[in-house]
Amino acid sequence: MPFSTYNLLPDLVKAVKAMGFTSFMPIQAQAIPPGLEGKDILGSAQTGSGKTVAFVLPLLQKLLNEKAHAQPGAKSSVRALILVPTRELAAQVETAVRDLARFTPVKCVLIIGGTSFDAQLRGLRQGAEIVVATPGRLLDHFRSGNIALSGVRVAVLDEADRMLDMGFMPDIRRIMQTLPKDRQTLMFSATIPPEVERVVGEFMRSPVRIEVDRPSSPAAGVTQMLYPVMQDQKYELLYAILKNTQITSAVIFTRTKHRADRVARFLEGRGIPVAVLHSNRSQAQRTNAMDGFRESKHQILVATDIAARGIDVRQISHVINFDVPQHAEDYVHRIGRTGRAFGVGDAITLADREEEKHIAAIEQFISQTIPRCAYPDFPYKVPPLLKTYKAPISQSFRLRRTIARSSRMRFRR
Repeated sequence: MPFSTYNLLPDLVKAVKAMGFTSFMPIQAQAIPPGLEGKDILGSAQTGSGKTVAFVLPLLQKLLNEKAHAQPGAKSSVRALILVPTRELAAQVETAVRDLARFTPVKCVLIIGGTSFDAQLRGLRQGAEIVVATPGRLLDHFRSGNIALSGVRVAVLDEADRMLDMGFMPDIRRIMQTLPKDRQTLMFSATIPPEVERVVGEFMRSPVRIEVDRPSSPAAGVTQMLYPVMQDQKYELLYAILKNTQITSAVIFTRTKHRADRVARFLEGRGIPVAVLHSNRSQAQRTNAMDGFRESKHQILVATDIAARGIDVRQISHVINFDVPQHAEDYVHRIGRTGRAFGVGDAITLADREEEKHIAAIEQFISQTIPRCAYPDFPYKVPPLLKTYKAPISQSFRLRRTIARSSRMRFRR
């Protein structure tokens, strides 16, 4: 449908067109109309489906309409709050707000850890009406008396399930309890676990529920491959894949920060420059890593799951799971970095025998079997098992002994 059917203000339509949009994505088309009507929204959509625009446009329209009817000379205050789990995601949401508000007088400030507290305070004092924040740093400012939340008209919880995973729910409750009761609340989440449902019941008013795609489904354009390999050969197999594959840009996910550093050192030692992203890096290092990756200074980004929902780079051709994630949901979020916005990409997973139990859980979660592959001409120490994993051999032996023992007992009777 043309943008004119959404009753958006002209300055917002102008900004949307300037960003290159020709039409809205499904989550946007479904969420924007009730958002513009002032209804609470609970949106469930895959990572990369465009939900940031789905909540920023209604938020901006509400603020602009209220601004037009405000008393002349009225003092600006924080009127919209967007809470996100990670610094990287916060920075990307703030950029989206600035892009969509570029033709309006609305100001936005970013409040995250690892950056100047004083600079954030200056932004608040200069009349920022929208705050994009991580919960911990926002509470720091609130407890210091730097920010008043009594004027918030719209509250957004983005990646609510991730905030739950990261232990932010107590902070979220503290923040939400300080906000006006008559606000509009928009919550977006890839999955809706019971704890998130409880937050919905506490802080939302009969929300419109919107679901685009099954949350446990990988993006349709992602081709998945699983390479069984012994743990001590993962590094060499990774190098072989990178050396012989046409890659536009790739994210390599590891389970730990130390593993990410080891993978980065291994690749750089073989002439492959990489950027590294994990929580032990300073904010400046993390910003430089993301900027370098976005600007194609580095084709390869090695990251822990801190980046699984916080990388907004449109043309990632490959995601490589150097370590299999221990939680099936994290697999979907990781491989969602490619095939974004209904594009295409490859998701490659390296798995040793000990990790096959996690693969079984992932396949059950996504209701798919991931094809097993052997990499051509790779000098495997042990030939890869290309059959779907069932159970450990030791477990099979125990089961056989149990059956045999039961048979002998029946025979004796």
